[in-house]
Amino acid sequence: MKLTYRQAWMNGPGPRTWPQALMLAAKGFCMGGADIIPGVSGGTIAFITGIYEDLLRAVRSVNLQAIQAMLRLDFAAVINHVHLRFLLPLLFGVGTALVGLAGLMHWLLTEYPVPIWSLFLGLIGASILVVGRKVERWTPGAWGAFGAGALAAWFIIGLIPVTTPESWWFIFLCGMIAICAMILPGISGSFLLLILGKYAYITGALRNPFGDANLAILAVFACGCIVGLAGFSRLLSWLLGRYHGLTVAMLTGFMLGAMRKVWPWKETLESVVIRGKLHVLSERNVLPPTLDSEVLVALGLMLVGAIVVLGLERLTRGPQQR
Repeated sequence: MKLTYRQAWMNGPGPRTWPQALMLAAKGFCMGGADIIPGVSGGTIAFITGIYEDLLRAVRSVNLQAIQAMLRLDFAAVINHVHLRFLLPLLFGVGTALVGLAGLMHWLLTEYPVPIWSLFLGLIGASILVVGRKVERWTPGAWGAFGAGALAAWFIIGLIPVTTPESWWFIFLCGMIAICAMILPGISGSFLLLILGKYAYITGALRNPFGDANLAILAVFACGCIVGLAGFSRLLSWLLGRYHGLTVAMLTGFMLGAMRKVWPWKETLESVVIRGKLHVLSERNVLPPTLDSEVLVALGLMLVGAIVVLGLERLTRGPQQR
C-alpha cells in the first residue's frame, strides 16, 4: 500500500512536536553561528548538543535510492526515505544564522577581536573535554590518533590564505571543502574559506543574498556543500561505525590543534589591502603584554565560554549520566 504524505513524514526520525522542532532549529542556529567564526566549528556544536551522529545518518539518507524516487516523482517515497523531519528544522536554523549573523560576527571580530576570540577559546577548550569523554577507553592507539589529529589541525591552521580565483568551479570547490566543518569538529568552515581566500567573498554574499550576482554565487556554493557533505559524511560514518574510539580520539585532537587559530593575542607579520580592506596573510600568537583590564575581561569570557559548553553538555545528558 502506498504511503500517504503524512505517513511518510511521520515515519522518519526527527522531532514530533513543535517545541522539539524549535529546539532542533535552535541547535542549527548555534551551528550556523559557529561556522561564521573562523576557528569555530559547527561540527563541534553538533557534537556537544548530541545531534552529531543523527546528522551523519540524516545526510546519508540522501542517497541513490532517494534520487531514484525523486526522478520517478514519487515524493512520498522521498519523504519516507530522507530524514526530512530532522534536516528541515536543523537547516532552517543554520540558514537563519548564516544570513542573520554574517554581518554581526564580522563587525564583532573587527571591533572587539580579543574579547570575542577569548570567548571562543573557552568554548573550544571545554569542548575538548566534552568530546574526549566519548572515548570509552584511552588506549595507546587512541592517544596516537589524538596526537595525529592535533598535529594535522595545527598544520592546517598554519597555512597562509592566498589570493584565489572567483570562477564558478572554484566557488563549487570551496563549498565542498568548507562543508566538512559541519561534520568535522574542530575545523571551521570559515577558516577553510580563509585559507582558500574566499571568506570575505562568501560572507559578503550572505549579507545581501539577493543583491547583484550573490544569489548565483550562493547557489553554486550550496551545490558544492551538498556534494561534499554527501561524500565526506559517508566516510566519517563508516569510520565511526568501525573504529569509533579511534575516530573520536582523532576528532578530539583536531579540536585541540584548532585552538591555535583562536588564541586572542596575535601579532601581524604580513598583510595586504584588498578593495580598501586590510586582510591578514600571516600572524603569530603572542602573550598579552600586560595584565590589564582587557586581559581580565578576556579571561572572564574564556570562563563564560567554558561554562556555556559544559552547561549545554550537561543538558544533553540523561539524568542517569549526570
